[in-house]
Amino acid sequence: MGPGNGISIAKRFGREGFEILMVARNEEKLKSYVAELAQAGIKSQAYPADIADSDTFVRLLEHIVDEHKDIEILHYNASSYNPATPSQISLSVFLNDLNINVVGALLAAKAVFPQMKEREHGAMFFTGGGTAYQAPAMLASLGMGKAAMRNLVFSVAQEGAPLGIKAATVTISGMVKAGTRFDPDLIAEEFWRLYQLPKGQWETEVHWQ
Repeated sequence: MGPGNGISIAKRFGREGFEILMVARNEEKLKSYVAELAQAGIKSQAYPADIADSDTFVRLLEHIVDEHKDIEILHYNASSYNPATPSQISLSVFLNDLNINVVGALLAAKAVFPQMKEREHGAMFFTGGGTAYQAPAMLASLGMGKAAMRNLVFSVAQEGAPLGIKAATVTISGMVKAGTRFDPDLIAEEFWRLYQLPKGQWETEVHWQ
């Protein structure tokens, strides 16, 4: 959960009656999001965790799915941005970035998949980035992570479709900023459109550019 896409998507789905379950590293920011959503009449709960710590993240996910047996939507929005060329980036930074940009997405999907499979219904959404297509040398780590996550989404979509589980990514090729083509409220509407699509019209990717 974060500013921009995170809070805009939470508000868009919250207006439709969804309770929002938020995960982020900064507990104080999470509290501010709970308050902001409450002002809009949206119920939410906050779960502080460092997604880069896979063991801790898995335990938290197990706790969340145990508390909530009716999770309808997963939205994975986390991203790590550490500019460096392939020859410059340290292994520790690269592995940390991969944990956030793609490993966390896989862990989140695995956590909610069983209950969605049991209900034969559910949606998994992932915020992608244009670096998945063509990454500048200085964004090597981000590009590899977003490309891997995009590939993951297609795999999840293929596995989930026969089970009634949709998976999709909105791949954003631009800087998210209010008042532009990349306004987070516009992007949130696109996620809502994807959610409403009937099964025969499911889309796995929207390239927002």
